[in-house]
Amino acid sequence: MTATAHAVARLRTARLARSAKPFLARGGIKGERCTGCRLVPSHCICALRPELPTHAGVCLLMADIEPLKPSNTGWLIADVVADTFAFGWARTEVDPALLELLADPQWQPYVVFPGEFVEPQRVVTQLIEIDPTDQTSARTRPLFVLLDATWPEARKMFRKSPYLDRFPVLSLEPDQVSRYRLRRSRRDDHFCTSEVAALCLDMAGEPRAAQTLEAWLDVFTHHYLQAKHQLPADLESDAHHRLRGLRVRIA
Repeated sequence: MTATAHAVARLRTARLARSAKPFLARGGIKGERCTGCRLVPSHCICALRPELPTHAGVCLLMADIEPLKPSNTGWLIADVVADTFAFGWARTEVDPALLELLADPQWQPYVVFPGEFVEPQRVVTQLIEIDPTDQTSARTRPLFVLLDATWPEARKMFRKSPYLDRFPVLSLEPDQVSRYRLRRSRRDDHFCTSEVAALCLDMAGEPRAAQTLEAWLDVFTHHYLQAKHQLPADLESDAHHRLRGLRVRIA
């Protein structure tokens, strides 16, 4: 693990240190994996990784084993968005650093969750407009709080995290179908964590960051599945071309 390991990588390291036995991912390739991208070395994508500063930030509340899963896409958010924070979730205790982050006056937290399960008065479908000339409004940067878990786990986390109750709930209404192919879902309108983050970034007026995260997910998915089937990665795929184009524009 390098000195520049991002928030999810550090959380994974801490979670592994607490494990009584090695974590074995279900299915897929067994054996050596790159510590930077979690893929087998022959399909490593670390050299392709984009990273860009954003006005918005992302706070990941991760269910216990999510940081350990090679298919977890919260990791991809931390790859791309410099201001990504990651915390393990537990019902009985809260990381003081999480509470400190939520109280930081530069951030306006939004809990991203379907509005149909929330009291209507908490639900917003757009970001709160901030007048930049208003000196009393310190919270000028959106912080998207994402519950990184299976859907049943996420519902439990939402109900049993009272420290989130004072924040607005951002309910997304996307019209596209999820492209995520690494875990099964019974519904096409269930999005993986990085897809949700891309939607949030776009809503925050950062379309280039959103497009970069979408392309990064597609590149990661391609390499992951090619490695799983013991096939070489196609570095000239549409996803690779899109990512390269975005990286040139960022530079």
